[in-house]
Amino acid sequence: MRENERIILDYNGDHPGPLLIVFGAMHGNEPAGVKALELMAKMLEVEPITNPDFTFCGNMLGLIGNFRAYNEGKRYINRDLNRQWIKADIDQFKYDSYESLTPEQVEIIENLEIIEDYILRLKPEKIIVLDLHTTSSKGGIFTICTDDPESIKIAVELHAPVIKGLLSGLQGTSLHYFTTENLGIPTVGLTFESGQHDEALSVNRAIAALTNCMRTIGCVKAEHIENQHDSILIEYSRDLPKVAELIYRKDIKDSPYFEMLPDYQNFQKVYKGEIVAKDSDGDVEIIEDSHILMPLYQKQGEDGFFLIKSLVGY
Repeated sequence: MRENERIILDYNGDHPGPLLIVFGAMHGNEPAGVKALELMAKMLEVEPITNPDFTFCGNMLGLIGNFRAYNEGKRYINRDLNRQWIKADIDQFKYDSYESLTPEQVEIIENLEIIEDYILRLKPEKIIVLDLHTTSSKGGIFTICTDDPESIKIAVELHAPVIKGLLSGLQGTSLHYFTTENLGIPTVGLTFESGQHDEALSVNRAIAALTNCMRTIGCVKAEHIENQHDSILIEYSRDLPKVAELIYRKDIKDSPYFEMLPDYQNFQKVYKGEIVAKDSDGDVEIIEDSHILMPLYQKQGEDGFFLIKSLVGY
């Protein structure tokens, strides 16, 4: 693979600012983030021509997270890439020969080589990582943040429900790895889920979220952002909780069989005792009244579904 095939957006501003790293297709069957980055690259190319007052502070790098899986239209080739960003493991295999690595380990090394080169050349004072995703189920959009107050602040500005505590039920995601501790530079990460994999509007919502992120972190001025980006996200988030917290994750990593019952959607209300899926042990019941998130309707995956509860006071 030629290195530049993974890079789909490379934009250098005229003024100092953060390095914004944006991933699309960390899961290869989620093309909306890649399409959003491709369109954003064209928009940034044209903007200074149509708007002479436009300025960009900092730098932006857009990457295809799992290049090989993306080209095959699969979530992953060997194992879920977004469960393998574990520093201790990466430190062990990063110096091994490519021939000894799994496809996803190669993806990690190639991504990190590009990112480390950018950090070395640009020497940014701050890094923001935005990981663009979609879900196999229909329903609302949402943002996953870390416990960092700035991550929460940026997430709220994306005008989508903010899900807290989701990272505690997972390990090895991009948000676990791209931290100040691991990069040695103040780093803030968040994930945005823009809708269902093949829904055309998922691309529009990803663009809107990316645009709002650029505004919030100071890459672009607020007066240069059209209100439609806010409207797209606000309209689709109408009647959804502003902030919710994870209460349960259905882990199916080691399960030989799992099948969701049909037609469940993100944020759908579910009730204690309700049968929502079947696995090797029989019926899968809801543990308490809550809302379901990311019910699995694809062949690959380690998470059957998540349960969340709205948090009052937001």
